[in-house]
Amino acid sequence: MIGAVLCTLPFLVGAAIAQEVHFTPNQIMTWPTRSFEGETRYAVVEKSGRRVLEAESQGQASARYLEREIDLNETPYLHWCWQVSKTYPGLEETTKAGDDYPARVYVAHKTGLLPWQVESVNYVWASTQPQGATWPNAFTQRAQLIALQSGEQRVGDWVAEVRDVRADFAELFSSSPSYINGIALMSDGDNAGGNATAWFTHLGFSSTKDAPTCPQ
Repeated sequence: MIGAVLCTLPFLVGAAIAQEVHFTPNQIMTWPTRSFEGETRYAVVEKSGRRVLEAESQGQASARYLEREIDLNETPYLHWCWQVSKTYPGLEETTKAGDDYPARVYVAHKTGLLPWQVESVNYVWASTQPQGATWPNAFTQRAQLIALQSGEQRVGDWVAEVRDVRADFAELFSSSPSYINGIALMSDGDNAGGNATAWFTHLGFSSTKDAPTCPQ
């Protein structure tokens, strides 16, 4: 039921950000935690010669999230590097029982004043859905998912991602927001009881679509 709760996180409207935004692993560790089923373990670790954020799920699900308004007119491109230890073979990810991902990054945009008036785009490392696939979260139509990576092919590799957030909202919700109100990341395995670890670094928003240089 993570998808349903993701859309009701209390993303607040704050001052617009007019410059590039970068979140270090240490900064992400200070973000609040939203628990859905137990606590994913988060830590800053040394990996590939860099300090990165580690998210280890052993059948749990909790997210680190930040309530902050990001100006998509100034910084429309979301970028990050991620790596996963494994995927969850055999899951049907379009169902409630299969709504688990070794790694996900998501952004949310408030569409009204009420807590549930939120649209969120979830960028996931899928286990069975093909790369490039999009589908609604099994718990709510207000959360839409995109499989940026899929399966075992790149497990153990650092992968760079760059997304035009406004373009993704336009495709998935037929909307074109000028800002988002929050960003979060997580590793989860609560619905099917899976265990996986993900690592994140170079998370931020920029004015160009240049990919970050990931650790080697």
